[in-house]
Amino acid sequence: MPGLLEEIKYDLNFMKSHSLQPRWYKFLKVFILVGFLVGYGCLFGWVRAMVFLASFISLSLLVHLLYRAKTNKWTKSWLDFVVVEEGHERRARSIGKFYYSAIVLNTLVSVVISQVSR
Repeated sequence: MPGLLEEIKYDLNFMKSHSLQPRWYKFLKVFILVGFLVGYGCLFGWVRAMVFLASFISLSLLVHLLYRAKTNKWTKSWLDFVVVEEGHERRARSIGKFYYSAIVLNTLVSVVISQVSR
């Protein structure tokens, strides 16, 4: 279990420190998700909103783990994840259309899953 905890800490540190998204967007996306969930819950019920949340988080975790594995813990480029060397240090520079397309697809699949559940 200590190994898993260390890997989670590693990823959390990367997510806090990377410059792939502006700092304000990292903060704003939490409110976007909460606002979406509140609206979804009011429109379709809280059970469906929680099913949406569970499936969205699960699918997003899969995307995260796929990128983590393919980029060798964020140290090499893969698809739209670009790593550059600056001096003796590697730094993630950009992420783009594949990642954000996966997030949109996760959202759509989660909506469908939550609508057909019950």
